[in-house]
Amino acid sequence: MRVIFTLILLLSALNLQNVFAENLNTPDNKEVTSMIQSQNIAFEDCTKMFAVNKEKLFYLTLGAISANNFSVDEIQTSNGYVIFSAANNKYLATIAGIDSANSILKITPCNNVYFFPSGILINMFKYIDINLHTEIK
Repeated sequence: MRVIFTLILLLSALNLQNVFAENLNTPDNKEVTSMIQSQNIAFEDCTKMFAVNKEKLFYLTLGAISANNFSVDEIQTSNGYVIFSAANNKYLATIAGIDSANSILKITPCNNVYFFPSGILINMFKYIDINLHTEIK
């Protein structure tokens, strides 16, 4: 009787383990994993245009760095760039104005090795998109 009970418990535990393992391999978790694992990033993916002036994009970039808990290493307001640290690397965020209503943000690794987590770019760009129409105070 004990042997049968032990076998039933063992099979139940194995079945639960398989259920939990299947849940870890859902598409959402694969997407999150790909965002935090280092991977080759195309240079073109490091640049995004925003329909906002250069000054506002600069402040939104600083907000995105802060919101993502990255640390600011250097700020140069006159040239429009910020050097920040994330995932054990330093990145250069360069803001350039196209015209009075449009600007470009380019985020590149300072060591020119384009093998880093894509979440750094995705989260920065997403924060700016979400807060694009908020008032800067």
